[in-house]
Amino acid sequence: MDQIFNLKFTSKQLVRAAKKCEKEEKDEKLKIKKAIEKGNMDGAKIYAQNAIRKKNEALNYLRLGSRLDAVVSRLDQQAKMQIINKSMAGIVKNLDSALKANNLEKFERQFENLDVQSEFVEQAMQNQAVLSTPEEDVTTLVQQVADEHGLETGLSLPQASGAKMPAAKAPAQSDDLTARLAELRGK
Repeated sequence: MDQIFNLKFTSKQLVRAAKKCEKEEKDEKLKIKKAIEKGNMDGAKIYAQNAIRKKNEALNYLRLGSRLDAVVSRLDQQAKMQIINKSMAGIVKNLDSALKANNLEKFERQFENLDVQSEFVEQAMQNQAVLSTPEEDVTTLVQQVADEHGLETGLSLPQASGAKMPAAKAPAQSDDLTARLAELRGK
């Protein structure tokens, strides 16, 4: 948990450094404007180089901060998986005692609980398997934000197909699983 905290802190520092670089980039652009107004083209070129360098620094800080956020997310998922694994070990012990006592009702209930937790673990592992955000999702979000603000991005997006979206799963099944998971957490 200390590692997660330190990584989050470092990520925030990188974001602050990126904002500082963006401010410095704006300052350099103002210097470019003033140099051009004075007819100092050599000075304007120097300020332009500085502005470009600051822009690249800001992007690099943001990129590194984003990568640290991804690492934090993976570490957080791993910590949650360890908690689930401990819970699964407890269920296995309960199943063993139920089988030894020949208490089939308790065994059935434990087996249902195991199914719910196994499904949860499986979902968590599938989520963890995705190591990075799909490029298509990033492009779509950037385009959406640009459209909201009337901006052009220059990114080409694939055209939407005429296929219908799949229907959502029945909420009753999800509610039942959620209730079972809540019951397991309460024990």
